[in-house]
Amino acid sequence: MLFLPQTATMRRHLPQLLTLFNVLSGCIAVVFAVLNELHLAATFVIIGIFFDFFDGLAARALNAQSDLGIQLDSLADMITCGLVPGIIMFQLLGMSQTGGWNISEFNPALRDGPLGWDSILPFFGFLITMASAYRLARFNIDEDQVTSFIGLPTPANALLIISFPLILLYQGNDALNELILNSWFLLGVTVLSSFLLNAKIPLFALKFKTWSFKDNALRYIFILVSLVFLMTMKYLAVAAIVIFYILSSVVYKAGARVDQEPTD
Repeated sequence: MLFLPQTATMRRHLPQLLTLFNVLSGCIAVVFAVLNELHLAATFVIIGIFFDFFDGLAARALNAQSDLGIQLDSLADMITCGLVPGIIMFQLLGMSQTGGWNISEFNPALRDGPLGWDSILPFFGFLITMASAYRLARFNIDEDQVTSFIGLPTPANALLIISFPLILLYQGNDALNELILNSWFLLGVTVLSSFLLNAKIPLFALKFKTWSFKDNALRYIFILVSLVFLMTMKYLAVAAIVIFYILSSVVYKAGARVDQEPTD
């Protein structure tokens, strides 16, 4: 008789446990990002996003959604998908000023000389962290984002940012490396991603209420196209997937709006 209540309690707390593993993954990613081991930081961001996806899936499957879970989920995302991308962009902007991958600590200019543009520029990377915090806080009080999103979700934005050091390490060539380590390019990405996080753009969510193709055609097509991109473009696929995600959402919403308009 005691087994059933204990089992029910464990099932109720399982989604929260998965969310806490997201927190742990984000904390480990922060350490590696600070140490400039960006490939390892990216790995733990991906692990954290994995837990972020399955905690929601588990909560819906076990009917264990709660206000605590919603708040905890956003706090976890703030670390994994808000703070870590900001630090990674900080490091990339620092590299763009020193001309290569090998920099010490955060930024040599902070250690070796007075504050100047070279040492201030990397801090612009934390615009991503600020925009992520604002987006997550707004998401928690926005009742219009239950089954879809308004603005780019923080996990998608995090994947975009962590793809750049992975391209540099595993896929880059002279032209790509020069582009990615260009200060103006990185500043442009920072501003654009900060804007997209809070833009009034309706985007579909990868939340499956049923496995029916009819009810989830857009989601299945998105997953299929994303897999094709990943197999053919490797890490460069991430930017293509984010662009496709935004465009397909906009086109789908526009088509749905036309279908709902009354006809004569």
